[in-house]
Amino acid sequence: MQEIKLKKWDLLPILIGVLLWMLIAFGPSVNAQENSNATDGADNSDRPAVMLANDDEGDDDDQGRREVRQDIRITRADGTFPSMAARVNRAHDYGLTGDGVTVAVIDSGIGRVQALHLDANGDRRVLAQYDAINKALVQDNKRTVADDESGHGSHVTSIIANSVELEHNNEQFYVGVAPNVDIVSIKAFAADGSGTYADIVHGVEWAIENKDRYNIRILNLSFYTPPQSHYWDDPLNQAVMKAWDAGIVVIAGAGNDGPDPLSVGVPGNTPYIITVGALTDNYTPYNEDDDYFPPFSAAGPTYEGFVKPDVVAYGAHIFGFMPAGTQLAMESADYRVKGNYYAMSGTSMAAPIVSGIAALMLEHDPSLTPDDVKCRLMSTAEIALDENGEASFSIFRTGAGRVNAVQAIRSTESGCANQGLDIKADLAGTQHFQGPVVQDADNNYVLAGAEETAWDGVTAEEGGYLWSGGYLWSGGYLWSGGYLWSGGYLWSGGYLWSGGYLWSGSTP
Repeated sequence: MQEIKLKKWDLLPILIGVLLWMLIAFGPSVNAQENSNATDGADNSDRPAVMLANDDEGDDDDQGRREVRQDIRITRADGTFPSMAARVNRAHDYGLTGDGVTVAVIDSGIGRVQALHLDANGDRRVLAQYDAINKALVQDNKRTVADDESGHGSHVTSIIANSVELEHNNEQFYVGVAPNVDIVSIKAFAADGSGTYADIVHGVEWAIENKDRYNIRILNLSFYTPPQSHYWDDPLNQAVMKAWDAGIVVIAGAGNDGPDPLSVGVPGNTPYIITVGALTDNYTPYNEDDDYFPPFSAAGPTYEGFVKPDVVAYGAHIFGFMPAGTQLAMESADYRVKGNYYAMSGTSMAAPIVSGIAALMLEHDPSLTPDDVKCRLMSTAEIALDENGEASFSIFRTGAGRVNAVQAIRSTESGCANQGLDIKADLAGTQHFQGPVVQDADNNYVLAGAEETAWDGVTAEEGGYLWSGGYLWSGGYLWSGGYLWSGGYLWSGGYLWSGGYLWSGSTP
């Protein structure tokens, strides 16, 4: 079995050592996604403290119902609360909190903290903790190996579901995007971020098998690995395609190997699912004019010519919880805001924001299919326009644009996602598909018949633009050949690595 490395956190201080270790011990690598901790170029040495109380990490067997509320002083220099992103707090004002929707998170587990295990009403909402490594369902309220030894899984889950209610300027708001969602935690990564292809695929398959039991509507995948084959030959992509076909909305980060073209990883290169790139608010959450794309956020197209990512969401200096003593928390001490809250960055942070928004959409309209959710997220997304009304960034970095939670919830669009694709035929191996992107004579990537989308991989400068309606493109076409994969890579297992690098926010 060849070993693969999945990058999850983006940790520069250990990257060289990790790469050397992987090359010596295992060979080819897969990245499992990413927490690049971010400061967006700002000096954080003397930034004001955010007053966040430290959540109780003890066993909560006897805690029962408990209100989760804290008082806080915040400044714009500290980072971004998940609920501040994509107008999510306005969706909360309409009474949408993800109630009745279950999100499954395949990651490193979930920490034992009230704000994750109790919803905003004080009710227990972790329906199951499954250990895909040891193939065991964890007993309720037992401290076991399914607890998060890494910290990454807790941070990702807290972005989706943190039920803490904060008060600022006499206004209250939730930290998490969907504070009343139910959670199924599937552990497939160890403390050091390592995990096997077999364990992750098993985790996806377990989610499919138990989707009706736990009402799993959404599957969050905050990890990636460089493609080693066509999307349809990759066993992880095959698994997430099965989940999508089974009615589960699959949301994955694009990866942190940007900004070069063709840098979107597995499973984000799967054409059917929702792939999320990262955007930064540049520490000005109330000013959208200076938002830009951090260099780590992966860019499309895919090797098969699909536009990816599909949408973008804030994924830099995002506040989330990590239990004390977990490996990532110890390695990210410089990014601790207060207590056990850390401001982390990466498309690992952007994906759960979209997963939370999808939960709000499904609470509002439980009849939505995965294609409906994707269609409405994309058709209501916003792109950045310059003073001449031209797109400020390449479609291969923005996809359809920045997600807008309120507009996606209000939308009635359908039929605009995955046009021309046939997932059942793809899974059966009778047909495969290619996207609408081609390479012109100057080696630029363009949408067929739309030369204004040409991109040679050069990143646009940030600042000075407005966000307007997004961009939609037609779906796929029957595969006619094209990219050939060199080498004889064997999918006889695989080793995934959830390491990464730290992003300081400086532009390349």
